Amino acid sequence: MATLLYRLGRGSLRRRRLVVAVWLVVLVGLGLAAATLRGPTASNFTMPGTESQRALDLLAEQFPAASGATGTIALKAPADGQLTTPQGQAVVKEVVQKASTLPGVVGAVDPFSVGAVSPDGRYALVQVQFATGADEVDDAQRTAYERVGASAEAQGWQVASGGEVLNAEPEVGSTEAIGVLVAAVVLVITFGSLVAAGMTMLNALIGVGVGMAGLFALSSVVELTSTAPILALMLGLAVGIDYSLFITSRYRQHLLEGLPADEAVGRAVGTAGSAVLFAGATVVIALAGLAVVDIPFLTVMGLAAAGTVTVAVLVALTLQPALLGFAGRRVLPRRLRSAVPAAPATDAPADEEPGHTAPAEDRSGFGFRWARLVTRLRVPVILVGLLGLGLLAVPTPDMRLALPDAGTAPAGSSARVSHDLISEGFGPGFTGRLAVVVAGDNPQATAAAVPQVTALVQRTENVLAVAPPQLSPDGRTALLGVVPKTGPTDADTETLVHDIRESVSGIRDADVLLTGATAIGIDVSEKLADALPVYLLLVVGLSVLLLMLVFRSLLVPVKAALGFLLTVAATFGITVAVFQQGHLADLVGLDDPGPLISFLPILLIGILFGLAMDYEVFLVSRMREDFVHGDTAQQATINGMGHGARVVTAAALIMISVFGGFVFFLHDPVIKSIGFALAVGVAIDAFVVRMTIVPAVMSLLGSRAWWLPRWLGKALPNVDIEGEGLRAHLAERTPTPV
Repeated sequence: MATLLYRLGRGSLRRRRLVVAVWLVVLVGLGLAAATLRGPTASNFTMPGTESQRALDLLAEQFPAASGATGTIALKAPADGQLTTPQGQAVVKEVVQKASTLPGVVGAVDPFSVGAVSPDGRYALVQVQFATGADEVDDAQRTAYERVGASAEAQGWQVASGGEVLNAEPEVGSTEAIGVLVAAVVLVITFGSLVAAGMTMLNALIGVGVGMAGLFALSSVVELTSTAPILALMLGLAVGIDYSLFITSRYRQHLLEGLPADEAVGRAVGTAGSAVLFAGATVVIALAGLAVVDIPFLTVMGLAAAGTVTVAVLVALTLQPALLGFAGRRVLPRRLRSAVPAAPATDAPADEEPGHTAPAEDRSGFGFRWARLVTRLRVPVILVGLLGLGLLAVPTPDMRLALPDAGTAPAGSSARVSHDLISEGFGPGFTGRLAVVVAGDNPQATAAAVPQVTALVQRTENVLAVAPPQLSPDGRTALLGVVPKTGPTDADTETLVHDIRESVSGIRDADVLLTGATAIGIDVSEKLADALPVYLLLVVGLSVLLLMLVFRSLLVPVKAALGFLLTVAATFGITVAVFQQGHLADLVGLDDPGPLISFLPILLIGILFGLAMDYEVFLVSRMREDFVHGDTAQQATINGMGHGARVVTAAALIMISVFGGFVFFLHDPVIKSIGFALAVGVAIDAFVVRMTIVPAVMSLLGSRAWWLPRWLGKALPNVDIEGEGLRAHLAERTPTPV
């Protein structure tokens, strides 16, 4: 593998104009395709196979008028009892009339006709039914819907539009560029060269541009969830910078050893590029593995991000060497360019030419000093690290999961104000109403079943009210609204959903299905929880096998997996403490804490495992490389840390800054929680696990870390990530002195 990548790196440098031209053509071509073929994104979370989804499908087929998006306009009069006055009723009727004539609206329900007026005569709810789903409602229709109460507001009323129709996709604004700017500053400090930093950033931006353009070009034939492009951008940008950073760092090291540019690039791609390839493979495996849980929106998110990571790897292995060829020795700081003599471009490795002596390696840097300290105090370091991560993980068992509702929307938004008005005037259950669908083979069967279902639901604990049934045109389907006493994310509401389903399970003459946004959220959360152990076993198992192939060791992959589990537990604990329990919520701009988004655990495991293996592969591959080439296990551990600490620190800071941009500059709580969890997870894994606990454990294991049964060693193919075969290949090219 190393020899193949060595040749790829040299070939890319020597044909650098062609390589750059090809990538630019690909970028422009996909950009044009994205501009012309881009389709809409979906903001709903469907879950085939669940009862709530079957109910929605049934409504769409037999009761199309009730299958479109719904909205709720909350009105609050200036004083109690004002709704009962002729003037108050006139204001409400004007809102109803305007809402019913909005583009895309089927009709609006007068609150006086259905009793949607609070007992104190101050609050009213206007139900609005749209003809299409929320994803098909355009921005102009949403804007008109949000402004429907302007006349009432001018008279001192408080009017706020809410409901699923406002579930628009989150926008990625220009403020996220701050994360990229922080990454650029880190690169400049790391390299001490604007050329090296700018080239690395340019390479990553081209890669993420190609990946995102390809993703949007496919959006016309593949339904993307609204969070999929953001996740792909977030991850593609972070790993793109990191992978380019790894290769550029090794290239600079070889230049300082006196190697010519093409040889330095070849060796950098052959060694660091091998680490990039296998690190990228672990990320792709973890993300593509999301397809195994058979949840469509999660599969799309995983595959979209896996695609951008794949592009980032290809760009790092081909475009980066080409750009390094244009930059030459300018990737070095000015003070070092003149200190290292220019080496001739020759096929013979410069460090093996007669009379050549590579500069003595400086082992006084922080990485070497830190490695010596950690290996000397390895037992206390391991114990303190385990204790600290264990304490951070304490809140994890209290984690609650749910799909987001309007109660988590940004303060001041129309959806949030509507939610708060409804809770204030009618109670929290009105913000998470359930829907019972009764479908019989004929109108008579449905008519007979509806009273039974109504009675059973009304007797269920925690039910506040059951609305009169609405019948489909053919009379075979009935829709009953159910109002819980508690809010949509309350644990008692989850219990209520199960209780209702159990109570109506005895109805034989009709199908009785429970649905609604609240029921869908509960079904999604439960299916994700059931899939989590299978996914964790699959991803960790496949990645352990891959790392066993890379490092030719049993203990190193197991250690890597156990370290990852520590990272995940601590990350979950911190995320629960902030986003669910509300500790330091103001620091991240979170208005109201609440349950975590249902798919956060499984998504975090998939992404964070891949990112954790990036640092594991980069650090430990250098340890393996030095151990294979003759160093003791202890010295190889110190060397791996010494050479990799600066680069891994920079890579981690870059990822943290990119993910942090999505925490502090986006209002969407879902994206905030994902960005926060990833940023915290990277920080813990890079600085606590990989750069502290890992070298301590490697030092404790010594040469046993690299043990592999002989029979297994023969069975595993040798991918040569440490470059042993490459070194033999280079030795064969060097003429023997006579």
